[in-house]
Amino acid sequence: MSGPNGAVLAEDLAKTYKGGVRAVDGLSFSVAPGSVFALLGPNGAGKTTTVRILTTLSRADRGRAMVAGVDVGRQPARARTLIGTTAQHSGAVAQLTGQENLVMQGRLYGMGGKDLRRRVASLLDEFGLAEAAGRQARTYSGGMKRRLDIATALVHRPAVLFLDEPTTGLDPEGRAALWDVVTGLAGQAGTTVIVTTHYLEEADQFAARVAIVDRGRVVAEGSPEELKAGLHGDSVLLGLGNPERAKQAAKTLAAVTEVGDITLDGAEVRARVMADAARALPAVLAALEPSGVPVLSVTVARPSLDDVYLHHAGHSFRQAEGIDLS
Repeated sequence: MSGPNGAVLAEDLAKTYKGGVRAVDGLSFSVAPGSVFALLGPNGAGKTTTVRILTTLSRADRGRAMVAGVDVGRQPARARTLIGTTAQHSGAVAQLTGQENLVMQGRLYGMGGKDLRRRVASLLDEFGLAEAAGRQARTYSGGMKRRLDIATALVHRPAVLFLDEPTTGLDPEGRAALWDVVTGLAGQAGTTVIVTTHYLEEADQFAARVAIVDRGRVVAEGSPEELKAGLHGDSVLLGLGNPERAKQAAKTLAAVTEVGDITLDGAEVRARVMADAARALPAVLAALEPSGVPVLSVTVARPSLDDVYLHHAGHSFRQAEGIDLS
């Protein structure tokens, strides 16, 4: 069951493109109403294809997709009235003003008259675009265009808002400002927000729940704190100076019982120690000493979503970025 209005359910979704490229492979997750939910994964993990299925832009080969109580495969027209969506790149008509973009969107959904005028004015004010309302969208900065995209998607008051990589290309200040808007939508307006992102720190900080996607499947789902708490021990990053030394160190550490989830990143080795780092680190360094591999730096941290991804996917987030299945 999809639950009350605003909830989303993806159940055993699968999608294969021409050439045998399987973008989504038995993907399932559920979203509570009025929350921010992040689909987290590297480029090519299948996040965009999943959103395309949920927003009726693509049909699944298998599985069920429910949005706000509506089966999007069986009732796509009805589903479209209940959702708002923004793509990775701005969908604003460059030659139209910000205000004209919003008005056009409202008319596409059958809105008009005073209701539409009030709605447009309210959104322009809420998204900090009132002063630029009469300017062509092509003159807007990247951050302004993204805010306009979201405002446009909200004109018809959708129950569910889909944001596909909304902060890509924005500077840190613009990313923070946009997340303020997104979390405000869920907290104040009760809108269910589904965000796809490959920025782990954003999902960690702003999403109520996260589904980690790898090769078309959800490999872990829960709140960021739940997912990180599920990993015992600390994360250790060792700087070895060059890739060859790093490979040698990784091979040596693979035989150390206190160490797991080892990955190479250039001249660095990332590993998770199975106990408190203060107790496990001496064993790690002692294991490397006989091999003659000098450790140039050591950084210890509590588990992150990067560690969660590595643990469940079996490879690092950065390594997976080269897989293109989206």
